[in-house]
Amino acid sequence: MTKKKKKSKKWIWLVILGLVAAVVAFSVIKSQIKEDIEVTAEESKVTSINEVVTGNGKIFPEKEVKISSDVSGEIVELYVVEGDSVQAGQVLAKIDPETYISAVERGKASLNNAKAQRSIAKAQLASTTAQREQIYAQLENARVIHERNKELLTSGVISQADFDNSLSNLNALEANVRAANSNIESSKESAKAAEFTIKSSEASLRELQTSLSRTTIKAPVSGVISLLNVEQGERVVGTIQMAGTEMMRIANLNAMEVQVEISENNILKVQEGDTVDIEVDAYLDKVFKGTVTEIANTASNAATGASQAALLSSTQVTNFIVKIRIDPSSYNAIVRNKTDYPFRPGMSASVDIYTNRVADVLTVPIQAVTAREEEVAGEDVVKEIVFVIQADTVERREVKTGIQDDTNIHVLSGVESGELVVTGPYSTLSKELKKGERVKIKEEEDEEDE
Repeated sequence: MTKKKKKSKKWIWLVILGLVAAVVAFSVIKSQIKEDIEVTAEESKVTSINEVVTGNGKIFPEKEVKISSDVSGEIVELYVVEGDSVQAGQVLAKIDPETYISAVERGKASLNNAKAQRSIAKAQLASTTAQREQIYAQLENARVIHERNKELLTSGVISQADFDNSLSNLNALEANVRAANSNIESSKESAKAAEFTIKSSEASLRELQTSLSRTTIKAPVSGVISLLNVEQGERVVGTIQMAGTEMMRIANLNAMEVQVEISENNILKVQEGDTVDIEVDAYLDKVFKGTVTEIANTASNAATGASQAALLSSTQVTNFIVKIRIDPSSYNAIVRNKTDYPFRPGMSASVDIYTNRVADVLTVPIQAVTAREEEVAGEDVVKEIVFVIQADTVERREVKTGIQDDTNIHVLSGVESGELVVTGPYSTLSKELKKGERVKIKEEEDEEDE
């Protein structure tokens, strides 16, 4: 190999080594330079916030009466069908009355027998009283004779035997008076007993007549037959001794309400009188208005009668029933005539309950607020913070927040209007991002319709 070729080869190796060294140095420098963190951001702004509690439930009439028979028997007449409008006092159905008619007739006979016994007792009392008066007269006569016999015995006109006879007759009449008095008291007690028997028979007769009258089922209130569970010819069980057969329900379909379950985390926010937006599955793209009228004091699972031990060990979510009256003026447009009821019991509905509202307050996107745990005086404290973009770095701010809706949260302190706050990505914002780090705002890519 010539000297010139050896020198050329040496320069090639030197160039290669130089390039390798440059690549290594560039890699080292690049690894030491931390890339800017890509984030999304939005400006804080002044706006209004409506705090909303949502729930799902069913539609029910505000007033619905269950009709059950008080007496047992066969339905011999049924005068209504489901959907009929009825007035209070209108006859709805009849139960076979034959058994109850017979019972009333027996009750009347028993009452008449008791009255006859009272008449007999009164007649016996009158007879006993008359007998006593007769004995009194005989007794007075016997006393006069006996007093006269005393004088005659002293004069020797009558014998001792005649005197003894008059004394014996006097004593017998006195005993008869005492017996008559006892008979009179007995007759009086018999008359009293007959009066009590009459009152008992009258009470039994009234009860039997009430049972007979209850074979005719009448509407206790005006409304619409919202449910009919029986047919003519069926037998029903009365409610006197047990839970009777539910025959039908009468509801006022002009006054409807939504019953929803609200979790224990949100129930304290809800107050009677709160306004509500109601969406009914049967009516798409329509929003009806309502008002909270009743809030349960007891959780729905506790109200079912479960034991305390079962409730304590239960993992079921604790919910409370909230009743919401539907404002009729919000659905007048879909009512075609006076007999048209747009809502049926059992329809599904979802609600937005507006529990609080603040106007013209400083807000940030709800995802911009994150919680970080820090140690303060030896204790772990959770703080609400946001990251505000200053030039190309972020500043960590502790904030105090108020109410929130689905998109924004009210910031009480820590942020000024118009400042740019980091809103994501979530993992970066909640764990990775630190004070002073360099960031760059991620540009949203325009999506083109294909």
